[in-house]
Amino acid sequence: MFTGIIQSVGQIDDVTLAGDDIKLKINAHTLGLDDVAIGDSIAVNGVCLTATTIESPHFFAHVSKATLDVTCGLSKPQPVNLEKALRLSDRLGGHLVSGHVDGIGKVTQFAPVGDCWLLAVQAPHAISKYIAHKGSICVNGVSLTVNKVVQDTFSVNLIPHTIENTTLQHLQINDAVNLEVDQIARYVERMTEWSTQQTEST
Repeated sequence: MFTGIIQSVGQIDDVTLAGDDIKLKINAHTLGLDDVAIGDSIAVNGVCLTATTIESPHFFAHVSKATLDVTCGLSKPQPVNLEKALRLSDRLGGHLVSGHVDGIGKVTQFAPVGDCWLLAVQAPHAISKYIAHKGSICVNGVSLTVNKVVQDTFSVNLIPHTIENTTLQHLQINDAVNLEVDQIARYVERMTEWSTQQTEST
């Protein structure tokens, strides 16, 4: 589990083909790997990956074709958002994030508004029902609050700290982004479905 609070902007330094999969060499920069062991989880652009080798300041991760098919931002050298797995004693500064991407969104607007930035993203229709006004959304691993939802497009406000300390500062129109919806919305849907099924069976 993660919180969506980015701890460091790292860099994918090398991508190696491994059949249909890939192996990543990631420079963790200021993340700090002293407390990371082989087998630990690290969120990379919102995708939960397992550290297979650690050679500080680098760690290595194996990404399967199944993961590559449903995520973006891992297949070439570029800056990436990094977060270590949540410990039970940590502060929950963002919201509970699993690191399992629900869909790939498309940036439709990215523009300055005063000292902040407005980011609008078109989400896949299948997950739009989970995105709510003032609810939480994870974009490339960053926990954000939804300000507005119009059909399949939602918008968020990025404060200067978020711009300065994440890769979101590099976004451009039509860029693809990893999206993970708030888990609470999924549980509410499941409980509603279950309740309806029970009613219909009686």
